[in-house]
Amino acid sequence: MLTENRKLKTGLFFGSYNPIHTGHLVIANYMANHTELDEVWLVVSPHNPLKEKSGLANMYDRLEMANLAIENSENIRVSDIEFNLPKPSYTIDTLTYLHERFPSKEFVLIMGADNLVSFKKWKNYEILLKNYQIFVYPRPGAEVSEWVDHPSIIFTDTPLMEISSTFIRKSLKEHKSVQFFLPDKVISFIDSKGMYQ
Repeated sequence: MLTENRKLKTGLFFGSYNPIHTGHLVIANYMANHTELDEVWLVVSPHNPLKEKSGLANMYDRLEMANLAIENSENIRVSDIEFNLPKPSYTIDTLTYLHERFPSKEFVLIMGADNLVSFKKWKNYEILLKNYQIFVYPRPGAEVSEWVDHPSIIFTDTPLMEISSTFIRKSLKEHKSVQFFLPDKVISFIDSKGMYQ
């Protein structure tokens, strides 16, 4: 139960979700139900400044797939907050905006250990570390020892999921089955739109 003055602890799991897959959902579910977070928001990013834009599906299609994927979840929701912010969207700017818009929430970042490796390339990463907790899920081969004792960083035992959206797009292009890699409703949506062919 929330006490009168405790803020709702909300984990922000940013991603292109191109497309959303079981790996994303396992991570979100673990964070929402097996850590001290109260809820998780899947923040669909129009375009990650550190990634190539080519091959990125329409952001509204990616948003719809994310909504289909989590429709039966109690404490996971989808956010399109970055759709209306200047692009490319930097995490620090999104957090500043969210902080003003939702003063009753305490926002926490969720990221993979591979993102932590390149974290010092992020805009204003020192401010992020100073003002926000970061919940990290494991990624194979990510060297993160320099962060192990940082007070803002919490390493979790999230199950290791080695599914990637790149693998799924490649499989779809080659007309290989992606059953169980994605929720059935997401597969149906992709099929109906002829995406990733």
